Amino acid sequence: MSKVVLTSPKTLDKKEKTEEKSLRPDSLTSYIGQEIIKENIRILVEAAKARRQSMDHVLLYGPPGLGKTTLAYIIAQELNVPIKITSGPALERTGDLVALLTNLKPQSILFIDETHRIKRPLEEILYPAMEDGRVDVVLGKGPGAKSVQIKLPPFTLVGATTRLGSISSPLRDRFGSHLHLEFYSVEDIVKVLSSSAKKMNLHVGQKELEYIAKHSRQTPRIANRLLRRVSDYSLARKNSHTVQLPDIKKTLTLLKISQEGLNSLDDKYLQILNQYSDTHPVGLTTLAASLNEEKETIQDVVEPFLLQKGFIKKTPKGRVITPLGRKISTQANTLNI
Repeated sequence: MSKVVLTSPKTLDKKEKTEEKSLRPDSLTSYIGQEIIKENIRILVEAAKARRQSMDHVLLYGPPGLGKTTLAYIIAQELNVPIKITSGPALERTGDLVALLTNLKPQSILFIDETHRIKRPLEEILYPAMEDGRVDVVLGKGPGAKSVQIKLPPFTLVGATTRLGSISSPLRDRFGSHLHLEFYSVEDIVKVLSSSAKKMNLHVGQKELEYIAKHSRQTPRIANRLLRRVSDYSLARKNSHTVQLPDIKKTLTLLKISQEGLNSLDDKYLQILNQYSDTHPVGLTTLAASLNEEKETIQDVVEPFLLQKGFIKKTPKGRVITPLGRKISTQANTLNI
């Protein structure tokens, strides 16, 4: 079993993180979907074992909630090596990263979530670490300062990002494999939900699973969270572990989730664009101010799914709504799910 050392900041409450972790698959065989990604990882793992060397560095990219962190755990599990987990924002000083690298066990995995948020001075530490297995540390200041090289044990850096283009070219190029996670099909989401329902001891029919899947934004994390909320509703209102369609519809109404899995933030986003014609694109800064949200939230959470569904388009001058998006926006306030 691989040893896991968590160094990342808390992004979910403790209960939510524990539940989410309990639903994660622990092997490539049990991991549903992303078949091309899994095959690439199998080859990398088998090659590393055959050479008796650390696996090549891997960069996983794609929208949030598709399984990047889960794959990092699985890689460590398949290789039977320790894994240390951190994130770009958690690495504030050069010393933080140097301490992390120098304390790695041989062949271990270092997983850095939100790789695009690593500070540029810290990237300079990663270049020789990834390429030559060393870190250069400057001791002292001024004329008496000297550089000392520290040899690192062989390791594999697994990076994860929602914004590949925001990673500098020198860092991006040092990853041997770039693996893009795609949105899931409804069929694969149903499989994810079926597996999660069994782990949660829920009784959910095929029709109910498909209904949840169609409102999950083609994202496993969201699908599992919806399943938990539906389970909560069924338990609180009926004291039952059996989920029925009326429970799902009521839960989605309470969560303000409409057709296609759009939530209230998506609806507001589309309504803003719907106020303008296609000849008047809306800039990201304007959208962020109107929605009272961070630009990063809009780019990483809201827009990928809307682009995937063809509801919006990006132009050099800003965002515009498509005819399909305009139709969805018009229906959003009157839809009875």
